[in-house]
Amino acid sequence: MDAPTALLHLLQLLAPAWAMAALLGARLAWRAPAGARWRRWGRETLWLAVPGSAVLVAGLVVSGADGRMATYAALVLVLGSLAAWRARRSA
Repeated sequence: MDAPTALLHLLQLLAPAWAMAALLGARLAWRAPAGARWRRWGRETLWLAVPGSAVLVAGLVVSGADGRMATYAALVLVLGSLAAWRARRSA
């Protein structure tokens, strides 16, 4: 496999975690003052995307295949729990 193909596979593996992190980050940043929303959105997205990526990679290692429903369920549980914790912490 050449480098561009490998990079594309990696991006497709991590896309669900980053998309979910971006949506949850937007929801968490909504309560911030208008001038700080973009900065807070980026920080929240990063705080959620890194553990989400780790969950997806762990699911690939444990199950041996990408895209298992158990991996996506774990992704939802981990990111939902982290988002709830971050929301309570910032309130």
